[in-house]
Amino acid sequence: MPHRDRYPAGVPCWVDTSQPDPAAAAAFYGDLFDWKLEDQMPPDADGRYFQATIDGGRVAAVGSAMGDGPVTWMTYIAVDSADDAVERVRAHGGTVLTEPFDIFTAGRMAIFADPEGAVFSVWQAGDHTGSEVVNAPGSWNFSDLNTGDMEGAKRFYGAVFGWEFDPVDFGGGPMAMVRVPGYGDYLESIDPGVRKRHAEGGAPPGFTDSVGWFNPVSDNAPAHWSVTFAIADADASAARVKELGGQVLSEPQDVPWSRVTKIRDPQGATLTLSQFVPPEQ
Repeated sequence: MPHRDRYPAGVPCWVDTSQPDPAAAAAFYGDLFDWKLEDQMPPDADGRYFQATIDGGRVAAVGSAMGDGPVTWMTYIAVDSADDAVERVRAHGGTVLTEPFDIFTAGRMAIFADPEGAVFSVWQAGDHTGSEVVNAPGSWNFSDLNTGDMEGAKRFYGAVFGWEFDPVDFGGGPMAMVRVPGYGDYLESIDPGVRKRHAEGGAPPGFTDSVGWFNPVSDNAPAHWSVTFAIADADASAARVKELGGQVLSEPQDVPWSRVTKIRDPQGATLTLSQFVPPEQ
């Protein structure tokens, strides 16, 4: 699978997790996903930031938690200008949690909450363009918004990022497939034939432009962004999570095109692990 060398504006481009004990979290994920991790921070820095790679390509990162907030995974969405994104977020009812700031020469970021309170970041790339390895076992697969106001979420994110949406129902209730028009052109440029393979595999129309999913949640559940990582064997990964001190919140189960399990790492961050299962299997 080709390495990603850039991300068009509006495409989720990076994920990381902030943990009270980042070294322990790096050991957990390194063992689970077979990551090689290297701390990117100077020795005298207050925090740590372990960047993970697979076959030399960036995958994700594990950093130090700042403050007493929940332990989560953060999704970053590529933008041409983090400062311009601030204005769009405010104009459409979102909240700026952290104003734009530079991270050395890596890039410029800001942190927001959407009108329902779901937290996400934007990333204006410098030297660091985002995840280079995606969708391969051990790497990031998708980020999803879990929302109690599907139409409101569509209006907000459509205005901020230019996203378009298609209704999809795989049997578990109505969802929305998120598309960035033209994203498939980039994928085709680095992976010729990807559109044809998607169509032959039974993917819904427009899937090659897809960048995520909106899922409904009950009125009592808070809106939030969640992440899914690809794995080779869902059952083996679930067993390994338990051995490493994590929790399996939902045992592996079959869904269209995947076998998935939801887990919680030892410090509390949740994520979904997904084994790709072609329809013919």
